[in-house]
Amino acid sequence: MAASNLELPLVDLSGYINPSSEEEKQRVIADLCDACHKFGFVQVKGHGIPLQTQREFLKALPNLFSLPREEKMKLSFLNSTGRRGYEGSGDSMREGDKLHDAKEAFYIGRECPTIEPPGFHCPNLWPSLPSADFKDPVMAYYEETNRLGRTIWEMLIQGLGHPASLVDDFARKPVVMMKMIRYPPFSKTLPGQFGVGPHTDFGGVTTLIQEPGKEGLEVLDEERDEWFPVPAIEDVFVINMGDMIQKWSGGHYRSAKHRVIYKGEDDRLSCATFWHGDLEAKNPLNPANPGDGTVAQLLVKRFGSQFSVPKPFVDEVLAAA
Repeated sequence: MAASNLELPLVDLSGYINPSSEEEKQRVIADLCDACHKFGFVQVKGHGIPLQTQREFLKALPNLFSLPREEKMKLSFLNSTGRRGYEGSGDSMREGDKLHDAKEAFYIGRECPTIEPPGFHCPNLWPSLPSADFKDPVMAYYEETNRLGRTIWEMLIQGLGHPASLVDDFARKPVVMMKMIRYPPFSKTLPGQFGVGPHTDFGGVTTLIQEPGKEGLEVLDEERDEWFPVPAIEDVFVINMGDMIQKWSGGHYRSAKHRVIYKGEDDRLSCATFWHGDLEAKNPLNPANPGDGTVAQLLVKRFGSQFSVPKPFVDEVLAAA
């Protein structure tokens, strides 16, 4: 399959967050939603997340991933009822893949049990590191991307002609998970092995930060059947739509297939924050006909097909719905 010369649009969100006029605000909404309709992906700047917060966060990730494997495995997400903790290379594999992904990852979610719905919250599994070296910069970054995810949902809702206030009920107790990722050098991967194999995201809005200058993310251009690269630029986030958004928007917003092929000779870091919404909420993108599926029900259908998720986790999510 050939490479494509397509480029993702870059949208400046400052015109929405701090608009000089209603016309400017509506233009930014239109630009972002048009990209999500055409590509399912968009790059954003002017998002309001401090650059220092981003840099301190990326600087903290090697403190975790460089720990001995036996220390990381004590934090295995397979021992968590809420998919939090460490995922080693080979712990997840998509149907049809010949090889497991080369990457390793670490998951966190909300710290406060009163924010997440009953039956879903579980403790984050933190490594034995000083808080200033990992937990503090990670949680500071998490809260910033939580805010940005809500903003993107708000814009998507308006892009379909609905009032921004619909996000309020959808975001009462939103499920916001974050996945920190390390990709090994190309020389340490197997022939034909992906950093992350081709897939679509299964939920709502994904906000991705990439270590600047270390490309590897590719998005499928279905019309041409070609993959196009997404640059890794400092202070620019990549936003993409998950399957839930494609379903709920009637296909207006796309959930595009993507993958990571990293050919560098040192580690590559990235992080995805998944903003799904309240587990009990129904479709805010089509309020006149929201259907009968909740956020929880849609997520569980995909969790079971893609990952080795412990049964108690599935049971608790279904109970919360």
